[in-house]
Amino acid sequence: LLSDLYTEECPIFASNKCKFQTMNNTPQSNRLHITLLGKRNSGKSSLINALTGQEAALVSDIPGTTTDLVYKAMEIKGIGPCVFIDTPGFDDTGELGEKRIEQTLKAIDKTDIALLLCDPDMAEEQKKWIQLLDEKCVPFILLLNKIDIRENTQQINDLVISIKKQYDKTMLQVSAAQKQGIDLILQSIIQNMPGDYKKPSITGDRVKAGDLVLLVIPQDIQAPEGRLILPQVQTLRELLDKKCIVMSCTTDQLQITLQALSFPPRLIIADSQVFKTVYELKPEESKLTSFSILFAGYKGDINYFKESVKTIDQLKETSRVLIAEACTHAPQTEDIGRVKIPRLLRNKIGEGLSIDIVSGNDFPENLTSYDLIIHCGACMFNRKHVLTRVEQAKKQEVPMSNYGVVLAYLSGVLEKIDW
Repeated sequence: LLSDLYTEECPIFASNKCKFQTMNNTPQSNRLHITLLGKRNSGKSSLINALTGQEAALVSDIPGTTTDLVYKAMEIKGIGPCVFIDTPGFDDTGELGEKRIEQTLKAIDKTDIALLLCDPDMAEEQKKWIQLLDEKCVPFILLLNKIDIRENTQQINDLVISIKKQYDKTMLQVSAAQKQGIDLILQSIIQNMPGDYKKPSITGDRVKAGDLVLLVIPQDIQAPEGRLILPQVQTLRELLDKKCIVMSCTTDQLQITLQALSFPPRLIIADSQVFKTVYELKPEESKLTSFSILFAGYKGDINYFKESVKTIDQLKETSRVLIAEACTHAPQTEDIGRVKIPRLLRNKIGEGLSIDIVSGNDFPENLTSYDLIIHCGACMFNRKHVLTRVEQAKKQEVPMSNYGVVLAYLSGVLEKIDW
């Protein structure tokens, strides 16, 4: 029950989810995101149930049963950790229908692979969604569901030929009810998995087995008693998997910890907010980075973030900055994105600097009014979601950076950080 609750839409965890260690074996943000698209009553929910082998989605003959995005996390042989996203029909109608379609459009930003359920009567609508998937560089698989009850074989053959001619793709003919063609879908998902999906690593080639790594972890209002935030948990786990020797301490115990070690750490990973303090205390031979910078490379485009941060020197009091948080948590007294970074920027630029803050999926389509975007580490977003935002910023020629990169720059240690 708890593993089912831990989803991006869960109201129980919505306000504090990035502060909790994941209750699934793999966090939602590290799972392959597979989104099902199609008209109402095309069998998307039934197909999810067939693919997962569970009654994961509510099924009904009534069109429009699925009215919101539904997430189902799974572990599937050959695919690994993944999450299926069930969407409302793209032919939904009315004011509420338009809002549901808007949510589906947002889901595509985080989609690694799309399953598009075709229909002979929806050719033009399908074409629009295929064009959108192409624009977003989302691999897609075309399916014809309910093949067991379709009687017009000529219509089916015409659709298959049309799909092949227009998109050079073979449309898979399946039946969710009869579980026909399910193996073909799974094989196709494996074949269409993004090339770098299994390659990203949080720490990359910075460390190897046997290296000593020191984690400088704050205990403050952002990480209440008894908790570690998700980036720290994920980084620690990866280091243990790499067979590194891992030590941890708080910032105020850093000097004592270093004195207690018989040899200096190969790498020190600190919270971005204490860059300057840690840099002044660290051994010369130890490299320094932060959790936020690691996640900037793990989830986003670190080179673009590093290049864009120099825009800070060009900002004026009339400039506009957008700060984007992946989480929808309730802001704390010294929140890094809502309080600390704005304060540092205004101290440098002036009190008149305009700063807007958005969270979760609330990211503007039009970014051109902003002179700089600063994104959080995005531990709650998958890589596709972050890269979609980066590409959006690039296309609109708006510089975009990251919390850790910005803090390193403002602390004067940007060029001294291990990238």
